[in-house]
Amino acid sequence: MYKELFGVFDDADAFRRFRTGDEYDAVVAGEHLTVGLRDPALGVTGRSDVYEHETGHCVVWGEAFCPTGGEDVAAWLADAYAERGTDALAALNGSYLVALEHGDEGLVATDPIRSWECFYTDAPGTRVFGSDAASVGRTVDAPRVSRRALREFLHLSVVFGRRTLLESVSRVPFDATLEPDGVTPLDRFVYDPAEFDYAAELARRLRTAIERRSDYPGETGLLLSAGYDSRVLLAELPHVSRCYTVGDSDGEEVTRAAELAAQYGVSHTALDSTDDYLLVDANKSRYGQGIKESLHVHHADQTDAIGVDSVYHGLLWDTLFRGHFLEPSTLSVGGIEVPLGGLDPDADPVDALLGRIGYTETGSHRLRDFSGVGPDDHEAFARRAVAEAVDDVRERTVDDDRAVDVQNVIDACGIVNQPTLPFRTHLADNFLESFVAVDSALLDWHLRTPPEHRSTETFLAAARRLDSDILRHRPPNRPYDSALLNGAVDRCRRTLPFVDHDSASWPSRTENFERHRLDQRLFPERGYLHELRPRHKLRVADVERWIGDCLDADVDRDPLAGLDAGLRSR
Repeated sequence: MYKELFGVFDDADAFRRFRTGDEYDAVVAGEHLTVGLRDPALGVTGRSDVYEHETGHCVVWGEAFCPTGGEDVAAWLADAYAERGTDALAALNGSYLVALEHGDEGLVATDPIRSWECFYTDAPGTRVFGSDAASVGRTVDAPRVSRRALREFLHLSVVFGRRTLLESVSRVPFDATLEPDGVTPLDRFVYDPAEFDYAAELARRLRTAIERRSDYPGETGLLLSAGYDSRVLLAELPHVSRCYTVGDSDGEEVTRAAELAAQYGVSHTALDSTDDYLLVDANKSRYGQGIKESLHVHHADQTDAIGVDSVYHGLLWDTLFRGHFLEPSTLSVGGIEVPLGGLDPDADPVDALLGRIGYTETGSHRLRDFSGVGPDDHEAFARRAVAEAVDDVRERTVDDDRAVDVQNVIDACGIVNQPTLPFRTHLADNFLESFVAVDSALLDWHLRTPPEHRSTETFLAAARRLDSDILRHRPPNRPYDSALLNGAVDRCRRTLPFVDHDSASWPSRTENFERHRLDQRLFPERGYLHELRPRHKLRVADVERWIGDCLDADVDRDPLAGLDAGLRSR
């Protein structure tokens, strides 16, 4: 990757066993923790920063702001840690990794929702860590693919908890610190519902969060959809050079986004999907880190067409502000789930999450039959994997009420295992990227707002406070505020003859596979894999490209035997 943090819980000599200093923009060495970082934005206010002092050092990598508003975020954190220990991390705002040495102590920490992954291994005899799973994996002699993680990824689109695709490599847990010989949980992400004006407060915090990130250098671009979220950025950012929308230039999504851009006087570019839109290569699969689908890097084949320096996006807005993972109350009528309004008080977290993270019973059945990657009872496996992920979230609720309400359990589990972060990892690697949604004040709004008010209705009320004309051009698939009416319109467009249904947010996977002959390009000699559904074929390609091209190591591939051997239809 162009941008990377890599380190060891040891001195500079141990670091040089794995990496040379000239690979990095800065290397900070201590007796107990040595870190190298690569980031062209090092030193830009709000970005990566380094501070060395008499008793240690501090590295902040990514996007981070201290509560004093000053430029020296690493110096502030080093001083705050000396006074308050890990409690100081609760005041650090942004999307970041921290590596800090203070006296005999050394630790690494992610931001409160782990919007940057940090991987680690003890296999080389020294604890090695870094932002790139492949870089960490290459320090392991003869790594072995994890059968459990492989099955989770292929069947469910995401690897849960702290697992990775390699048995000897782990992830720093959600809301925790990594230390030389263990991990320690933190309590920055804890639900604490309160009563206040949810819409007004969301509007105020959105405006402040955007303003905090509005002064990045160079030409500024916005990834603009026709939906609700990114239009708030368009309305609030003081200057946007150009908006970009991925999709067919004559499609409804792109047309509506262009109307939005024109409403705010900003030029607009449609990024038409090319034959590389779905083609998985080593560059694209690296951003999935072997644990998440590169499918979500929708703009990857058009990177060169995004001719700006800084990029903004609305990732996680639907998750944090509009209840993407929450389970609505519905009534089944003729096989169709009709929303009744409100949330289901007796929701089953496993059922709710299975339908949102990429599992389909039919697709998994075909995966088992044509790839040879088990288990035989794929549905039981999927349900057990999600149930264990839910239990991981619930484990601490007795002590700190992280998520007592069943809807908060569902939301927390979805956030802990958020499947779409390769989208921003690619952006952050290629541009100066801003992740507005993880502003600490917005995370606090999410945690203090009861789940029934983390809704589209609340979000639209907040958006109208920012700009009363923000919904002049409505999303093509959501012509009304009412979820019930929008659902009815969508069903009519899907089922009635002679009614256009060109409202998909992204180019069709199925059409892309057929038009660009991706079966032959991805699996030219394994026709049995052509029988899989497109999304499962892309997951297989992700696994194979990451292991074969990114990891670049002598890997024990035994769990992949079914993919290699060529099984049969049962």
